[in-house]
Amino acid sequence: MEIEENPGSGQEICMICSTAPKDQSSALAKSLLDQHLAACVNITPVRSLYWWKGEFCDDEEHLLIIKTRRELAEAAILAIKAEHPYDVPEIIVLPVTAGYGPYLAWVHEQTGAP
Repeated sequence: MEIEENPGSGQEICMICSTAPKDQSSALAKSLLDQHLAACVNITPVRSLYWWKGEFCDDEEHLLIIKTRRELAEAAILAIKAEHPYDVPEIIVLPVTAGYGPYLAWVHEQTGAP
């Protein structure tokens, strides 16, 4: 079987989801990669419907799916908040419970100290 449990001992891999304006998503992703806070960031278009300050919003945005180590999630969140244009950006951390072992190892290798 090629699917492996996510390794323990502080090496757990997680995904951080965040939406951003389409014209700023690439710069945000590149910043996280340059800081080695992410191994990979997928960017995909999404349509977000929500209420904000009493007004209904219907926005075209980009969803960033950020792969990193759990121990770096707090630093990644701080970096996102520092560069994000929204007052309250969506930032959700999701655990990766299992995955393709070599990919999980690659994420671990790509994050942290350069």
